[in-house]
Amino acid sequence: MIQKLTIHQYYQQLKHLPVIDVRSPGEHRKGHIPGAVNIPLFSDAERAQVGTVYVQQSREKAIELGYQLVTPKLDQFISQSEEVAPARELVVHCWRGGMRSASFAQHLADNGFRKVYVLEGGYKAYRNYVLDFFAQPFRLRIVGGYTGSGKTHLLNALKARGLQVVDLEGLACHKGSAFGGIDQPEQPTIEQFANNLQEEFRRLNIGKPIWLEDESHNIGGVKIPLNLFNQIRNQTVYFLDIPQPKRIDHLVEEYGNCPPQHLAASIERISKRLGGLAANEALHFLEEGNYYEVAKRTLHYYDKSYRKGISLRDPAKVVYLPLEDTNPRKNAETLINYFSHE
Repeated sequence: MIQKLTIHQYYQQLKHLPVIDVRSPGEHRKGHIPGAVNIPLFSDAERAQVGTVYVQQSREKAIELGYQLVTPKLDQFISQSEEVAPARELVVHCWRGGMRSASFAQHLADNGFRKVYVLEGGYKAYRNYVLDFFAQPFRLRIVGGYTGSGKTHLLNALKARGLQVVDLEGLACHKGSAFGGIDQPEQPTIEQFANNLQEEFRRLNIGKPIWLEDESHNIGGVKIPLNLFNQIRNQTVYFLDIPQPKRIDHLVEEYGNCPPQHLAASIERISKRLGGLAANEALHFLEEGNYYEVAKRTLHYYDKSYRKGISLRDPAKVVYLPLEDTNPRKNAETLINYFSHE
């Protein structure tokens, strides 16, 4: 049996079902529904070939070529789909809910799959849903502070206390500075980052506060969806005001075991912003293994940059919280106590 369903019906009723994305591998890599399994009707090269025939000859010729390319794969589609959905109930989608998903779904239904749902509007409808999702208002609580303040560790401590937290840098696979990509997995695409972020938010109670780190619009090579970023920028920032020596200690602990060549490459990338003297000094201290002095030189730039950014905010929306060090549990307790007396 084949049924059509909207993206809203999928989330409300059928989120538990496996999802098969029949688009090409390149389309899937660019962005997909989190958890969707790619069983492509066409390879990237085959999709390009069909598209060329469509443009240069006709729709009919393109469909004919499509069937020729797909026919040898039909048995494979059944076995792959059984692995994804042993209960033989699943959701199928392509780009716009057109011929690719319809033909794949029909093939499954003809071969004993009990319930096959085709997503109306396909991945395009899902993407519109993601972008619309971030247009709604959220109750955000934003943690700010200079580089080395241990903001991510603090958020983890808040999460351990049962608060709602979204780790933007974790989802972005990047810590946000020139050094942020060191020892991190490959970043998702901009599109996939937004998809993963929406999935994370969707699991939360959006009627309750959600804690985030104060970030730039770009985190490495990805971007925070604009509607969400604008909300972040308009919220009060709870600034962790931690002495620089403690922040340097934290950075040494974070980056001290990183390959020196990676640290050197990061320093060179920001050498103009650091200034020639500070950059050369940082590289010199790196060669000596003096990570404390390396961090001290780089913080001169990062502190100045963050001060400039925070000065552009409404002063009434910046709350400075003097803290002794970067201890995440202790600082989480301070934040929780602050809100309990607010």
